[in-house]
Amino acid sequence: MLQTALLRLKRNKAAMVSFWVIIVMTLAAIIGPTISPHPYDEVYNNFVSAKPSLSPYPKQDQIVPIAETAFRRARVDVDAIEVANGRIQVEIVNRNAEPIDPRITRYLVRSDVFDDVDLQISEADATRAHVTANVKSLYFLMGTDQNGRDLLTRILVSLRISLLVAALATGVALLIGVTYGAVAGFVGGHLDNAMMRVVDLMYSLPFVFFVILLVVFFGNNIVLIFIAIGAIEWLDMSRIVRGQTLQLKRREFVQASEALGVSKADIIRRHIVPNLAGTVAVYMTLLIPKVILLESFLSFLGLGVQEPLTSLGLLISEGARYMRNDPYMLIFPALAMSVLLFSLNFLGDGLRDALDPKDR
Repeated sequence: MLQTALLRLKRNKAAMVSFWVIIVMTLAAIIGPTISPHPYDEVYNNFVSAKPSLSPYPKQDQIVPIAETAFRRARVDVDAIEVANGRIQVEIVNRNAEPIDPRITRYLVRSDVFDDVDLQISEADATRAHVTANVKSLYFLMGTDQNGRDLLTRILVSLRISLLVAALATGVALLIGVTYGAVAGFVGGHLDNAMMRVVDLMYSLPFVFFVILLVVFFGNNIVLIFIAIGAIEWLDMSRIVRGQTLQLKRREFVQASEALGVSKADIIRRHIVPNLAGTVAVYMTLLIPKVILLESFLSFLGLGVQEPLTSLGLLISEGARYMRNDPYMLIFPALAMSVLLFSLNFLGDGLRDALDPKDR
């Protein structure tokens, strides 16, 4: 049965393309921030809201103004400045007739643009000096945000956070929902009624109100998101599993196990849960996009991931505020979320078609 389902899934081109897209995005989320030259929380003060570019920063017309600003903060004047072959050469003078302090090189280093700074103070006149430095080549393929942080690295980190939240919340839904629904459906009777009333009671709690209460009592952190989403999303799983269990427990192999004296716990573990694998797998692929959207919704409202960490919802929220002047801040995170959600939904549809016994 499993081999037949896999063959049917492989024939579904949309599902297979989506599967590989999800694999690539997951690997990018895991490995990307580690190998990126820009830490996700590093601020480049000279490149605030820098536009996406395939060529390196700083641009040729930015180097001289940045150097002049650095020396102005050092309270020395620039006599001459030249940029060639990735190096800058500057002649500086202290108009106050005081010797130049060698520590002024730190102003260049702090600019995020220059490194390997060399200062040569004139022996004849200590108020003059010759400064050379390398000009860095910084690539911001998706630009920087309003604080000067690399947007590509932050999108990769946000993918990692969103996928982590989705995986953990889905794991909680799988563990609690399958166990709860299978026990309720198989045992039946008064226990089934009592367990389903508990589910109905939890359904009546407004999700956002529940999250706000958790934030008030326990503070705002990423673990809280796992708890909040996981504590709600198992409800749908339990109802689906219960409905399937009610059908399975009337099957001949279950009745035969009962006649042989197999305990209820063993029947659930050996027969009920394995036969729910197809339904559960399909629902999980459809649950993950829902969880990602919930996490993004919470982050959009300011109840989710907090700075300096980020998530897709938080990036979209920030991008929406600057979309008029810097639309790329919204376009790239929204595109990443759209591709991920579409891929998960196409894969879920493909699994449903492959595992649906009516289509065999």
